[in-house]
Amino acid sequence: MQEVSLDGPVSADQALLWRDDSLLLLDQRRLPRDEVFIVCRDARATADAIRTMVVRGAPAIGIAAAYGVVLAARDRYARDPQGWRGALEEDLQLLAAARPTAVNLLWAIARLRTVIGDLGGGDPAPRLLDEALAIHRQDRADNLRMGDFGAGLITGRSAVITHCNTGGLATGGWGTALGVIRAAYSQGKIERVYADETRPWLQGARLTAWELVRDGIPVELMADSAAAARMAAGGVSWVIVGADRIAANGDVANKIGTYGLAVAARHHGVKFMVAAPTSTIDPATLDGAAIPIEQRPAEEVLQCAGQPIAAAGAGVWNPVFDVTPATLVDAIVTELGIIERPDADKIAHHLAKV
Repeated sequence: MQEVSLDGPVSADQALLWRDDSLLLLDQRRLPRDEVFIVCRDARATADAIRTMVVRGAPAIGIAAAYGVVLAARDRYARDPQGWRGALEEDLQLLAAARPTAVNLLWAIARLRTVIGDLGGGDPAPRLLDEALAIHRQDRADNLRMGDFGAGLITGRSAVITHCNTGGLATGGWGTALGVIRAAYSQGKIERVYADETRPWLQGARLTAWELVRDGIPVELMADSAAAARMAAGGVSWVIVGADRIAANGDVANKIGTYGLAVAARHHGVKFMVAAPTSTIDPATLDGAAIPIEQRPAEEVLQCAGQPIAAAGAGVWNPVFDVTPATLVDAIVTELGIIERPDADKIAHHLAKV
């Protein structure tokens, strides 16, 4: 993969860039040490970047996939202006298989498929690029609305806990759960953020802390296993997380460790909020048991920064997501509003707004 750097420091809102007819993805595996972009010029490079977690976070994965479709269509049309549609299917399947749990990936590809179906003759890339750019812009606008809705649920002034990374790096800009935190902090409702380090990829340590420090929002990093003790100590009003897929009954798939946070939050009387765009809700998935959970390589747990940390011969169970039952969720917040104590009927009513 080709690497490039931008002049000056990079902001989280610059994690995905369309520049010079190519997709530039900030390599999140190398943050916070290096601010380097991977250049994607075709669908295979885009799918590899998604699969290897150069880009991560459900909304950002969807946006990257949309640009990947543009690159694929441009390439296929250049090779065969008459038969490009049939050849494109291979690229769409390649992109769809890159991260199977994140429903935004499939949603974005489906949206581009609709555009492809409406196209006449000529080069498809310009029209598909317009759609990908629209998805990108809309995601940021939706995040801003989501942030305001979520902030409205927070009363008084206290600390919050968050898990993984849900900011501009994981979205088209501003963030989902981190967008709620940003909005609430600007309103004087949050005094500090406790960020789980989020093993084994350390998205909280490497990415969330990086974003919050740059924003000037007080952040204290803690081991994932410290969260329950932090709740017991008092002063935490909400746990605020994102989602990679929300089932039709309100069950939530998110970064591994989220379920444990929800259980601890309920025990300690701490509210639990999920912030995610409506595109993350999958009405075709009836409940959490039907959500495919991606298993990642054993090396992610056996090593840290390429160095062995475990006894040789140890086995590994490494699901990248877990499922939090809807009964443990106090509120799901989307760009369309708030679903309090979600269930199947409330999710269906919410989707009817679309």
